[in-house]
Amino acid sequence: MTAPTEDPLSMLAAADPGRTAVIEDERRLTYAEFNALVNRYANLLVDHDVRAGTKVVWCGRNSTEVVAVIAALRKCGAVGVPLNYRLSPEEASYVIENADAALVLFDAEQAPQLEQASWRATSVRRWLAFRGNAPEWASSLDALAAKSPATEPVPRGEDPVAGTSMFYTSGTTGKPKGVVRGEIAQEIVLGLVGEIGFQPGDVYLTTGPLYHSGPMSFMLIVQLMGGTVVVMRDFDPVRWLDLVERHRVTTTFSAPTPIRRVLDLPDETIRARDLSSLQRMIANAAPWPFELKRRYVDKIGEGSLFEVYGSTELGVDTVLRPEDQLRKPGSCGRPAPGVEIALFDEDGRLIEEPHVPGDLYVRGAATFRDYYKDEGKFRDASRGEWLTVGDIAYRDEEGFYYICDRRTDMIISGGMNIYPAEIEAVLTAHPAVADAAVFGVPSDEWGESVHAAVVLRPGAEVADAELTAFCREHLASYKTPRGFDRIAEIPRNPSGKTLKRRLRDPYWENRDTKIG
Repeated sequence: MTAPTEDPLSMLAAADPGRTAVIEDERRLTYAEFNALVNRYANLLVDHDVRAGTKVVWCGRNSTEVVAVIAALRKCGAVGVPLNYRLSPEEASYVIENADAALVLFDAEQAPQLEQASWRATSVRRWLAFRGNAPEWASSLDALAAKSPATEPVPRGEDPVAGTSMFYTSGTTGKPKGVVRGEIAQEIVLGLVGEIGFQPGDVYLTTGPLYHSGPMSFMLIVQLMGGTVVVMRDFDPVRWLDLVERHRVTTTFSAPTPIRRVLDLPDETIRARDLSSLQRMIANAAPWPFELKRRYVDKIGEGSLFEVYGSTELGVDTVLRPEDQLRKPGSCGRPAPGVEIALFDEDGRLIEEPHVPGDLYVRGAATFRDYYKDEGKFRDASRGEWLTVGDIAYRDEEGFYYICDRRTDMIISGGMNIYPAEIEAVLTAHPAVADAAVFGVPSDEWGESVHAAVVLRPGAEVADAELTAFCREHLASYKTPRGFDRIAEIPRNPSGKTLKRRLRDPYWENRDTKIG
């Protein structure tokens, strides 16, 4: 199969080969150089029988190589499956196996995380490591790609139902779900470009990890418009300021925690940098508290702060523009271009009145296609053409939406989605724990932090430190509870469903919302 249209990266490399495409520390690649690297990766993948619809997992901290892998998978027509590099070996193994990955491309420093999967995941034909020495069970992507041609790849095969990406999000049953996404309609992308005001000369800083759909998607918008990507491998607030000033960064995407760390720096540290180039700060991944927005406007400046509400499943659904940030506290904005939003009550009635909360549903060309191997969960999230992730919202008289609660038990901590079921499954595997309920509590640093109420077995005793260590053996560190309560019984309704609000509400008293 030949590509139906030329890849945008190829066209940019031909039109302006000397323009800077990617910067990481002192390494700079022009569009011609970056496109050649991407083509070498892509041709190597094609030689390994990666074709349209083939699932390829990639894993690693932000790097030039990761940016190139993302583009190479697009040129092959493969389904890219980003793997969170913070997952435990057990969690990583599950994702790779569940995804039926044919290849795994990974930063060599992630070898300890992936070694367990290397002998468990039978679908994987080859493991390819970049940016370091490959372990004995893998090969070097860099060495093999160096021998590969830099010509444009010719994709193989054709799969009309293949997605362009599959992001894994934790599931309410305790296991992550693969969110299958197709190519986003051009009119949706152009509408968002126009609403936020992206420009061909934009310079994007990777404040957040690229395995997250938000940072990756906004990076790709800038890159495929001919902008420059500045790669920040590990977040540091002072270095963030330095990179914005040095490279005249115009746009980035950030959860609240990194920007809070920047704003917590001494005023003189912030004032010492020229940040006037920053025109489009995209706030998302978790709600930005109003006070954080006020501090951003005071210390960085007004006019650049955009907030978007969305999800891996539903894409970008609303946009709150800079002029509305302080006059609409608590709002996530109006519907994004090309997106329809509806609120339904518990009886399925469409809510048309302002200030009446209901289940938020989205309809548009940017929503996901399915949960991989879990059609039942997709049906649960569907109401005809309308889809939901379980948020409850209301809108005001001007059509601005406000997220006021979540129907599901999901916790958002530092921009990461955390589902209590998988943590509860780990806790109840401890010999001293008979039952457990996990929920989010307020955190000034993270928005929410993970908290657990446990019922101990008769006569059992266990220290918090032991429970923490046990969880870290099986879970990513950010999913490990930061605190524990001992209670006699987990409250449940007659059908057995845990009444987490009884446990959670005391921690959220005197808060405007029930979520961070």
